[in-house]
Formats: sequence, structure tokens, C-alpha cells
Amino acid sequence: MSLDKNKVVVGMSGGVDSSVTAYILKKQGYDVIGVTMQVWPDMNGDEQESSGGCCGLSAVDDARRVADRLEIPFYVMNFKDIFEKKVIQYFIDEYKRGRTPNPCIACNRFIKFDELLRRAHQLGAYYVATGHYAKIIYDPETQQYRIKKSNTAGKDQTYALYHFTQEQLAHTLMPLGDFESKDEVRKIAAEMGFINAYKPDSQEICFVKDDDYGSFIEANEPEVVLPGDFVDTTGKKLGTHRGIVHYTIGQRKGLEIALGKRSYVVEIRPESNQVVLGDNEDVFGAELIAEDVNFIHLSYTNEPISVQAQIRYNARASEAILYPMENKTMKVVFKNPQRAITPGQAVVFYQGDLLLGGGTISSKVR
Repeated sequence: MSLDKNKVVVGMSGGVDSSVTAYILKKQGYDVIGVTMQVWPDMNGDEQESSGGCCGLSAVDDARRVADRLEIPFYVMNFKDIFEKKVIQYFIDEYKRGRTPNPCIACNRFIKFDELLRRAHQLGAYYVATGHYAKIIYDPETQQYRIKKSNTAGKDQTYALYHFTQEQLAHTLMPLGDFESKDEVRKIAAEMGFINAYKPDSQEICFVKDDDYGSFIEANEPEVVLPGDFVDTTGKKLGTHRGIVHYTIGQRKGLEIALGKRSYVVEIRPESNQVVLGDNEDVFGAELIAEDVNFIHLSYTNEPISVQAQIRYNARASEAILYPMENKTMKVVFKNPQRAITPGQAVVFYQGDLLLGGGTISSKVR
């Protein structure tokens, strides 16, 4: 099937960012098709209505109203099965392994820029577009695409985009990266009369009610949530925990154990069903191993690479050196110790405002 370079499928979540993305691209002359991805699992109507983000029925209604306002075609496509497999089950499995996953990164990787792109091509569209705050540029000298941080520093979303391939970037548009603030985006939406112009940003994982990850996993796979031992860093038993899925590295609140001092989760051991507690200094580390590493425009090399590395979405990138290992694995050594290096989370690599790539933290090096 031949693809039309003037046709773009916009993933419309019902939020203001994707709505303004659709408006901008239509204004630029693109033939825009709006698509909302139906990803929510089976639930009753009230639960769907109350679900946040792109999972609720209200999100579909908001996206449809914006599409009507823009006079563009709009479709709701069923992505439930692949979302269940690639995002929800992955989320559960990672917690069972004693890790803390980032399902939004998995959604970007497997749903928005893989499956949605495939379906866009089936519609004859050359591009997909989203409301991410990031900039995609083409370097004619190297003939490669690159991703740069958004002009809106407080909204930059490049941390969740490190899995991109060159092929995907060639077919992706992100027009919001050049905006200086979210207020500019909301102003455009208000001027266009969009119903979602001042809709609050979603802060929670869309399929987890009340941000209660442990209860979500207990409800789906109760047999894996078993009580176990709290131990200290020497292995001494301190008490009993509710199940490792309820804890994450660096956690202090909600431990429900009195030790006469502030204690923090410093390690989770799924093989022995133990949660290790320690002092604040035990939470810090200067080295980690990253697996499943992807570079967007660099080739793998055996030489160390100086970068700024970021270990969670809201963290500040810090000076580090990458030491290549086998099988898409990297050792990351920070100039200064980092708090709560958490297996399952992403570590993402930058040079200035340029996103190099990233990987999944598999362990903290002791």
C-alpha cells in the first residue's frame, strides 16, 4: 500500500495536548485523522467513566467533540488485547520480580509508536502524531533523525521516548516541542472553543485506580502477593511485610513497622520474598547496570561515553559515564551518588538537550 505523506493519524487521548496537535497539523495543511485508542480492560460503565487519562469514556467523548470541531474524521480503535499483554501484564510481572516498572514507557514503545503506526499505515497515512512535548529533527549530514528536549522544560517528555527507532521517527510528528509553555497550548485550545482547554493533566496510571499499585496487583493475581520478612542490611529479621508488590526502592511512608528511627526500602529480594530496610544513606548508589539499551542515532561502541543520565521521570539528569557491556547492556557510573536507583525504572541518556537513548535499570552496583 502506498502511503500519503500528507496524511497523519493523531492519537487523541481526550486531553488538550493531543487536541491542539490535531489543530496545528490541520492548519499546516495535513489531512488529519483522529484516533482514540480503546485500551481499558473489561469493566462496567461506572468504572470506565471514572477511569483517568486515556482509559475513561469521558476521554473518548472529549476527543470526539474536538474532532467534530475541527471537522476531521474520528475513530475509536480497539487496542485492548495488545495493551493487556504489553502494558498491564508487563506491569504486574515487573512488580512480581521486585521491580518498579514504568508502564507509560511500555505504552509509548509498543502501543503508540508501534501498533498505532502500523494501523495508521493501513489507513494510508504516512505519519502518526502525538501531543508529546519533544522535538524530532532530521540531521541531513548523518541522514538520521534525532530527538531533542522540548522548549517547555517543565513539560519535557523525552525521558519516556528513548525506545524510538529511526524508522519510527521517520513517520512521527510532535508539533508541541517548540512551544515555550503549556499555557500557550491551552490558549490555543480556548480560542478554538475546545471543551478540554483547561482539563487538568492526568497524573496517574490510567488503569490503576487511586494510584494504588499493590491493590491492583492483588486484585488481578492475589496468589502472588504473599507476606514475607522485613530484614536489615545484615539479614536480621525486623518484622513482616504485606507482599513485595507494595514497596519500592527509597520508600519510607506506609511501611507499617516501628523501628524507633526513619527506615527506608533499600532492596527488594523476590527470590526470598524479603524487603530490606536501611538508613537514608543506604538508599544512595553511584553505579547501575542497564539492560535492553537502545540508542536512537548512535552505533554501539566499546568506548566509554560521557553523558548526563536520568534515573526517573522527575529527576535531574546527572553527569555519568557509560561503559558498554554485552547483549545491549551498559554499566552507568555517576559522578555523584544518586538516590533510589530502582530496578525496573528507565535510565535515559542525554548530551545537552539531545536524547541519546536509554535502557531499563536491572540492578544497583554495590
